[in-house]
Parts: sequence; C-alpha cells; structure tokens
Amino acid sequence: MKKRRLLYLISIALLLAVYYLILGINMYRAGYHNHESLFYIEKARIIFEGSGDRLKIIGLTSPILPFYGVLPFIGISYTFAPIIASAIGTAILFLIMGVSIIKSSDDNYLTMLLLVLFLFHPGIIYTACSGKGIYFSLIFFFLFFYNMFRFYYSNTTFHISVASMLLVVLVFCDYRFIWLTLFFIPLIISIALQSLNLSEQQSIFRLSMSFNNPSLRRKLANKTFAMYVIIFILPIICIFCYKVLNQSHANDFNYFADSPYATWRVLVDKLESSITPVMDNYKVPEISFLTSVRVLMYCPLILLGIYLFRSNTQHLLTIMIPFGLLEFFKIKYDNSFLQMQYYLIFLILAFLTIMLKGHIISRKIIYKVLIFALVIVQIYTGYYFLKNSFVASEKNFILTLERNNPSEEGYEESKDVAGFINNLPRNSQVLMDDANAYPIVSYISDMHSVTLPYQPSFLSAIENPDKYVDYVLVATVQNPIGGYTQLNHKYKLLMARKNDFSMRIVYESDNWILYQLGAGRFAPKPL
Repeated sequence: MKKRRLLYLISIALLLAVYYLILGINMYRAGYHNHESLFYIEKARIIFEGSGDRLKIIGLTSPILPFYGVLPFIGISYTFAPIIASAIGTAILFLIMGVSIIKSSDDNYLTMLLLVLFLFHPGIIYTACSGKGIYFSLIFFFLFFYNMFRFYYSNTTFHISVASMLLVVLVFCDYRFIWLTLFFIPLIISIALQSLNLSEQQSIFRLSMSFNNPSLRRKLANKTFAMYVIIFILPIICIFCYKVLNQSHANDFNYFADSPYATWRVLVDKLESSITPVMDNYKVPEISFLTSVRVLMYCPLILLGIYLFRSNTQHLLTIMIPFGLLEFFKIKYDNSFLQMQYYLIFLILAFLTIMLKGHIISRKIIYKVLIFALVIVQIYTGYYFLKNSFVASEKNFILTLERNNPSEEGYEESKDVAGFINNLPRNSQVLMDDANAYPIVSYISDMHSVTLPYQPSFLSAIENPDKYVDYVLVATVQNPIGGYTQLNHKYKLLMARKNDFSMRIVYESDNWILYQLGAGRFAPKPL
C-alpha cells in the first residue's frame, strides 16, 4: 500500500514540476524578472563563457548552494536555468514532505491538503516560478526540524547528528540561519533537564533542583555543553573554514556576505531600504515586536500546531524558535524588509507539526475541518502578503500573474543597454563593473566583449581605459546603486582631466551612460 502511495506521490511531484515550469516560463515572457536569478545567470555565464581566473566566482559566490543548483541546467538555457531549478526544487520539497506524511499516517487527507497548498498557495508558486533559491532553504529547514522532532520521539543522538549536518547545508543556503545557534540555547537546556533522572515533572522545578544541587548542576552543565557541541560545532567549524577560504582568496573574511561581487543581497537590500512603503503596507506594519503578529496572520495554521504541542515544553520551544529568529532579524537587519522565504518557513513548520500529530487528526473530524479552513485562509493571506509586499520582486510577481503592469523599468533599461552593447562594432571592448551592472551583463551576447572585475586587466583598464577598451559604461548620478562601483560620474570627471583621450556619449539612459573613447587599443569605429 505504501509503495503504491509513493508511486502516486512521485507522479504528482513530476506533474507539479511541469506545472511550475510552464507557469514560470510564461511569467518570464510576461515580463517578470528579479535580481537574484539575473545574478546567478551572470555568474554562470562568467564561469562557462568568460576568460581569466574564475576560481573566486566558482567558490565564493553566495549563497553557494542555490547558485550551484542553477548550474546543471545552464546547458538547457541560461535564461530559464534558475526557473527550471526552482520548479524542480519545489517539486522535490513536495515529495519530501509527502513521503514524511506517508511514514507517519495512513490517511491521505493531509497529502491532499499538501497538494492543495503546493498548487494554489501564492508563496509556494512564487518559490517555484521566480527562479530564486528559496526552495533550498525550505527543503533543509523542513529536514532540520523534522530530525529534531524525530530526536524527541526516539531519544537517539543519531537524529541530532543528522540535524547538525542539515543545519550546515541550511546555512549555506542562507547565511542568516546561522543565528539559529543562539535561539536553540533554551531548548538545549530543556533537553538536558529532561534527560536528568528527577522526580519532578515540571521544567521550572527540575531547573531549580539542578541549580541547588552541585552534582546535578555539574551534570546539567555537561549535558548542555555536549548537546550544544553535537548540534552546532559542525556548522560553526564549516563557517569558520569558509571564512578562511574567503580571506585567502579575497582578503576579507566576510567577502561572501558583504561584497556585491559575491552576493546579490547587498544591492537588493540597498534598493529596498530606499523604497518608501505605500499606505497599504502600514495596515500590518513590519516593525520589531510586531513581526510575530504578521507571521500569525500569514500562517494561522501554526496556531493549531502550537495548540497540539501545548503540553510538551521541548516541542513548544522548538516551534517558537523561528519566531524569535524573525524578531532578531528585524532588529539586526533593520534597514531591509523580511523576504517571503522567512514567512514561508512557518508554513512548512506548521505542516510539519500537523503531520506529526496525524494520528490524532485522522480520528477527529473537527481537526480536519479546521485544518481545511485554515489552509484556505492561508491561500488568501499568501496572496494578500505578496500583493502588499515591501519587496518589489515579490509584489511584481503577483502583478505579473494578474496580467497587470509591474514596475519593471530597471530590467527593461538593462535589456536596452545590453542590446545597444550587443550591436557595437565587432571586436569592441566595453569596460563594465558587474558589482551593480550584473543585470546588463546577464543579457550580453558575447562575454569576451566586456572587461569585468574578475579579470586581471580590469584595474589597469580603469587607470588607463584608452589602452585596454573602446567603451566605458558609467553609472549616472541618479543611479541609486552607483556608489557601489568606481565607474560612476566621479570617474568620468577624473578621466576628463586626462588630455590624451576624449570620452563621447554614445548611449544614455536614466541610470547608465556609455562613453566611447577617442583613443585606445583599437582605432575608433563608427557606430
């Protein structure tokens, strides 16, 4: 029976992947783009088509696992590789969650509800069709917490060790999840208390007894430390080694997190922090200490999960950890808005809690009706939160899905600039800085026609552009991210002081100006 259910589940996952792929390609053709997928496309083109030392691109592009997830599909299409990766990845997430349901319950009701979510929830559709790497974070977030709960039921350290390895992968999907190590401290103390052979059942009394007894206090400290080491020593060591790798190749321990050459998040956070939220956003403001309220509105199903585990301190603390994590994010990263993936983890966690209590739910019709109603509510709230999102790429996704006119001027401008560069005379060389021009580079037809920062000649070309290139792409004063590159309006003023060559504007847009040099390695060519 379970083998037949598994075959059905695999077939549904394959159909879901096709459904997401068709929808994602149609969304792209309708005009939807985002910075993350264009960043992956540009870095992949450098790896496979560029010239020069590309080792730093291969090893230090971050987040590294979502980037690597795109690479296997580059042979099909650079343009659609991120969409293919996210469509297949989201279908795999459905399969993993479905298999977990099969293992825990013989009732198909939860599987059907899971399918409804993956078919119609706007957040899941966004994950699958946007070309972003959100699916990676959701997969390993689910597996990490699934193994934590498995540890509670089996009380074997095998599941803790597996959870530790999964946390490593999760951190390399999104570095911000490293802060989970802070919020697991009270949970680990609770686990250590539970392992002590005490007559008291209430955690607060067990803790009081342990602190007042030197022997028990020593045992509690040892067990807490040992548990913390088992779970978190591997992620911390891996991050340390990765930072050493960054230091050795880029002379910066935090290059992967802070450099616009390594991650798309730097510029996107800058762009989002300069956007003024519209009035609709203030109906449910995203401010510290109200983030949890937004989560409960987005995912009311998590309330049922909390209710089902209300009598178990460890389980309840585990469910509450992501709430503390998001509140911490809102304080630490106060200049940027929380992206949809941080709300979606509660959708995954809520379904995990429902799945673990499947044996109770299958016997009570009231729970089934309530879960169905909450799933319908979540589909609506998922739509509402996307439509009123603070993040432009999320809001534009819904607008494109509804066939409205999303705000895509920046991407159209990038296409126009790249189109002009593609039509320059043959053998022309263009000096560009992909710190902020990676959307343009992703549309360039010939990667050998551009000089980029990863190439050894880039610094020399900046100092003496007339000897290396024919054209220079410069960010205008109005460009909101022009400060992230040396090739801005100040560079033009600096070069204008040199008398041995001239710079003539051949193309100009709101954010970019392309200059032709009057002298260089090649004689000036007419346009």
